Amino acid sequence: MNIFSKGLLFLMMSPLFLVGQATVLTPQYQSTNKGSIKHSFFIAGPNFTGIIGENGEEIWDSGKKSARDGYVLRNGNILICWGDEVLEYNKKKKVVFSYTKAEKSMELGTAVRLPNGNTMITESGSNPRIVEVNKKGEVVRAVPLMPDTDNIHMQTRMARKLSNGNYLVPHLLAFAVKEYQPDGKVVNVFNTDLEDLGGREAENWPFTAIRLENGNTLVTLTHGNKVVEFDSNGKVVWKVSNSDLQETPFVDPCGAQRLPNGNTVIASYGAQKGIKLFELAPDKSMVWNYEGHRVHHFQILTTNGKPIKGTPLK
Repeated sequence: MNIFSKGLLFLMMSPLFLVGQATVLTPQYQSTNKGSIKHSFFIAGPNFTGIIGENGEEIWDSGKKSARDGYVLRNGNILICWGDEVLEYNKKKKVVFSYTKAEKSMELGTAVRLPNGNTMITESGSNPRIVEVNKKGEVVRAVPLMPDTDNIHMQTRMARKLSNGNYLVPHLLAFAVKEYQPDGKVVNVFNTDLEDLGGREAENWPFTAIRLENGNTLVTLTHGNKVVEFDSNGKVVWKVSNSDLQETPFVDPCGAQRLPNGNTVIASYGAQKGIKLFELAPDKSMVWNYEGHRVHHFQILTTNGKPIKGTPLK
């Protein structure tokens, strides 16, 4: 069992992480499964930010609302990004890391713990950038971004650092996912206003961009109600939308995660009722869904009691 598995199992069994320190929780929000799939997962959401167990029970509640991004780390700690700060909680629910935005008008949108222990955060504002912050909360690297808009809220969302040291950054109103070098130079662009995706009229605003193990890039298109996969040349090689599903679950999809089995889990952030999170097989069939709390972003943690292996592709 690896460090992540031990940390996750400790977290899910520890009473310290139950809502309000309670020992029993009523599963108010059940997962709806097609078949035998059960997941536990972390939610960063507008009304609830915490962990849901495989039976739909609330295992852990951050006590705060309106989270944007977050991870359950390998040691079992939880890293969460809100619009104004990034916090990391340990197993005793003590804040062990924090970073607060420097300007009132600024928005923080991403929080990722890097392999070297630093934390990557996106800052939208008059000078949009990615920062890497050390354990003391000090900025040790800053990468300028070019979102093509002064609309702070619409500049960027879920950026991720790639294994080659570059950064993959979705820019909503630019209709583009840009790959930046550490010096801020753009070396690749995936356009989401392609004609075969409906052009700009379809409002295919890129929200989450994920570099897959095969080199392709998975992107959620929030107002366009689609998820697409691009090859390295920017050609769409896989696309799914409401037209492919009887349940029509796409309502402003924000977060996404590609699982090791090839399935894709998608957060339908705009859904006020019904399906909020759902899993699709490569053939676009829905194999699992969740109808509880609204979900901005998330992390699938376990499937049928087994921790998800490897770095989460989310």
